[in-house]
Amino acid sequence: MTMEFRAIFVLLALWVLLPLGAAAQPASSPPNAPQAARGQKQMVATANPIATQIGLEILRSGGNAVDAAIAVQLALNVVEPQASGIGGGGLLMYFNAADQSLHYFDGRETAPSGATPTMFVGEDGKPLPFAQAVASGRSVGVPGTIRLIETIHKRYGKLKWEELFQPAIRLAREGVKVSPRLADALRDEKALLDSPGARALFYKPDGTPKTGEDTIKNLALAETLTAIAINGPDAFYSGEIARDIVRTVRAGTKPGTLSEEDLAKYKVLELTPVCGLYRAWKVCGPPPVSSGGIAILQALAMLQRFDLPKMEPMSPQAVHLIAEASKLAFADRDRYVGDPAFFDVPVGKLLDPGYLLRRAMGIDPQHASAGPATPGQLGALVPPLGAPSEIPATSHVVIVDSGGNVLSFTTTIEAPFGSRLMTHGFLLNNELTDFSFLAERDGHKIVNRVEPGKRPRSSMSPTIVFDPQGTPVLAVGSAGGSTIIGTTLKVIVGVLDWSLDAQSAIDLPNILNRNGPTELEKSRKLEKLGDALTTMGHTVRYIDIPSGLTAIRRTGAGLDGGADARRDGIAAGD
Repeated sequence: MTMEFRAIFVLLALWVLLPLGAAAQPASSPPNAPQAARGQKQMVATANPIATQIGLEILRSGGNAVDAAIAVQLALNVVEPQASGIGGGGLLMYFNAADQSLHYFDGRETAPSGATPTMFVGEDGKPLPFAQAVASGRSVGVPGTIRLIETIHKRYGKLKWEELFQPAIRLAREGVKVSPRLADALRDEKALLDSPGARALFYKPDGTPKTGEDTIKNLALAETLTAIAINGPDAFYSGEIARDIVRTVRAGTKPGTLSEEDLAKYKVLELTPVCGLYRAWKVCGPPPVSSGGIAILQALAMLQRFDLPKMEPMSPQAVHLIAEASKLAFADRDRYVGDPAFFDVPVGKLLDPGYLLRRAMGIDPQHASAGPATPGQLGALVPPLGAPSEIPATSHVVIVDSGGNVLSFTTTIEAPFGSRLMTHGFLLNNELTDFSFLAERDGHKIVNRVEPGKRPRSSMSPTIVFDPQGTPVLAVGSAGGSTIIGTTLKVIVGVLDWSLDAQSAIDLPNILNRNGPTELEKSRKLEKLGDALTTMGHTVRYIDIPSGLTAIRRTGAGLDGGADARRDGIAAGD
């Protein structure tokens, strides 16, 4: 019996069918945690109550999950403009119930044709300060959101394209109250004041930021959305809007190189999801350029050899194992994952059961490993110098319709308020700062360096989980930059191993390990857990982890859903 066959055999022996039954209770819930949403046939979960209601109304009017997602994305541009919008991009996973097929669409932004590996290096040869690089035209990638929603609408939409724009147009014209999350972001923001359009929209005449007492009317965005609704996506990728995007990016002291040709040539990619078995379930996530799908599947595969279902949720023993598996997964992520159009990402080797079993066998159930983990030996790729940490903005949408279609969609402009550049009522992304600022290290080219037409590595993790019969039982994803991987993993373990409902799994404390210290959510008073982990050898750090999780779970009793109390969202269903 070969080593590889033995590894597969052992993993098969560890797969145990666990029922998705009555929910246990999480260790503790955050203040003002929303109640779990219940429904029999359809549900929407987003990071904003207005967007959730719009999505549900689209379903009630005969639309499907794709129609609802498009209307939600456009509405989020109005009510949550700091996190996502038509100036950004996204990754989307879709289960089509009609033929039981799973589809993945990559609408990630791309570097313009004029981008260079040294574009984020100053005259002194050192990387630009991160804040300077973000708030500039250099950070703007070719937006993918409009092409993404066009692609899925042509393939699967039921309602008319123009109809899906009307709720967002109405919101932009009539105005919306500043949400708590937007008010917090504005209070902490400085560079946005330098953009005339943004200053007029988000600030009072005296220069102070608008608050929850204020209303924002975005007439410029209403006109933009109307043009795209009537004339189609080409109204965005060519003509007046495209010219003004380019003009905005190329202005200022640190201009970018985006061109009208870059906009006209943008393509959405349809790719094969990465899938793996976790006990009895099949878990499917995004392939590269996302690092999230591989990292989550790796961590789950390593956790299979441990009896998490018998451990208390968020007990020191469970958190220790999750942290150690995450540490190993992040070590591989940082070395091997980037844009597969530019180098060979060893996806098969990274997800090989035998390889992952060998990695898992190195996890001590009682003691933390010392120092950072090293990546597995899978080839001769040079470790990339990690790009600056992705900023915790972004938004996640989960929808299940009455026809059984399931959609998990992560959408972003990257940092809060993206590049801080606004045109035609929408903010432009700063996605290119997800690249490494340096092109070489020790004489070797860095994998995640800037190159023309390249997509920067992402942590976005839109995920769908299937039971042994092939029925989707969980759709989940999060916001939060590189923390997305750990917070999404938390919900998957909470639902599958601890039988929590979606809201209870979201409410669990956030715990991370990104191949460094074990990070615990500062606001949740986890000192006792931290002390126990320290005794086990962990270096513990308490940090803010402002996740933006949304999830919907299917059981024999129907649907339950949840949205993160750390943001403004809710789930709602029928």
